Amino acid sequence: MSVTLEQAAEALNGKLDAGEFDSTAKFQIEGLGAIMLDGAGARAGDEEADVTMTADADTFQAILDGELNPTAAFMSGKLTIDGDMGAAMKLAAALA
Repeated sequence: MSVTLEQAAEALNGKLDAGEFDSTAKFQIEGLGAIMLDGAGARAGDEEADVTMTADADTFQAILDGELNPTAAFMSGKLTIDGDMGAAMKLAAALA
């Protein structure tokens, strides 16, 4: 599976309504880079964030496709969360 950060950011923007998420989050995708999310949407970038979520590319793609619930990914150890757990939960709800 090969997912570019631009395609992933575009897909996230399709799921996330502008202004729906009022914190900052970073998806760190192992081997690919990072995507930043905030009230303005998603974009490729690697900045400070309220919460950083780290996963491999396959796990990230499964979450993005709706095949894997982010909470289930976290509970199974496929997704790690560093920072504000409340922001992570808000993002999961916004992407549902």
